[in-house]
Amino acid sequence: MGQGNSEKRETNSVRLKTEKRYDLHRWTAKQPRVDHDMTTKALFVTLEAKPGKENEVAKFLRDGQGLVQQEPATTAWFGIRLGPTTFAIFDAFPDEAGRDAHLSGKVAKALMEKAPEILAEPPKIEKADVLADRLLG
Repeated sequence: MGQGNSEKRETNSVRLKTEKRYDLHRWTAKQPRVDHDMTTKALFVTLEAKPGKENEVAKFLRDGQGLVQQEPATTAWFGIRLGPTTFAIFDAFPDEAGRDAHLSGKVAKALMEKAPEILAEPPKIEKADVLADRLLG
């Protein structure tokens, strides 16, 4: 009788482990997967804050994240602080059309409107070609 209970517990333990593995597999399979083409285009935008406007530039970048989430062709977007008064934006796109859409989008418009108030000089916008990427999705 004691041995039968031990075998039963072992069987239940194996079943539970299997069920957990199955549940994890099923959960993973239900998660949205984002397949993307190779990212080929990017922008690197340098922003120099006016003295005393550093916090406003940082806030602008944090707030910009919500606008960028509405852009399906922007596959990656980062608001970055490089130094006490120097900030940057790095964003990436699958193609030239995606990059152009971003440059004429809400974030770019908001940046150009806000720039004279918070930036010491106009944003320096550099176009780049992406040679390799790794995006989670």
